[in-house]
Amino acid sequence: MDGDFRTAFVREPGALRQNPALVLNADYRPLSYYPLSLWPWQEAVKAAFLDRVDIIAEYDEVVRSPSMTLRIPSVVVLKDFVKPQKRVAFTRFNLFLRDEFRCQYCGSKADLTFDHVVPRSAGGITSWENVVAACAPCNLRKGSKSLKRSGLSLRKPPRQPGAEELRNMGRKFPPNHLHDSWIDFLYWDAELEA
Repeated sequence: MDGDFRTAFVREPGALRQNPALVLNADYRPLSYYPLSLWPWQEAVKAAFLDRVDIIAEYDEVVRSPSMTLRIPSVVVLKDFVKPQKRVAFTRFNLFLRDEFRCQYCGSKADLTFDHVVPRSAGGITSWENVVAACAPCNLRKGSKSLKRSGLSLRKPPRQPGAEELRNMGRKFPPNHLHDSWIDFLYWDAELEA
């Protein structure tokens, strides 16, 4: 067996690489922008068969069973509205998303970690208001010193983002693969060019 085939097969989940379906809420907006709400084509077909979604767009490829042939869905919309969460979970990913995947001291995008603005050794807590994304060199430079003692300054003060704000922030970071049938649903509220 060819080594390249095995590596590609193991590292990339085939269901999402081949014909994923964009999942829209009942209001025709994606459930999430980052990560983009995608289902493997098998889940989209199952949801359509169970009458939980409407198929809005399809791929050219088909799947067959003994009794039917179905074009693979590329965009599905939920029949029941899923209420978006109001509270934003305090996770590393959401913190990086809030800070636009940039060090809040120098602006670098490389080697990101996170830093307590008021060091824990000085009573700083792990919260939205005290933790920022930081590149490894800036984090090392700051160490357990205060901002003033380290000579660093923040690009913007840390704060807890709202759920809608974080969803909108995610739209700035589109995934590597966008199918043509998805574009109208991803940017439906973007300003039109004259």
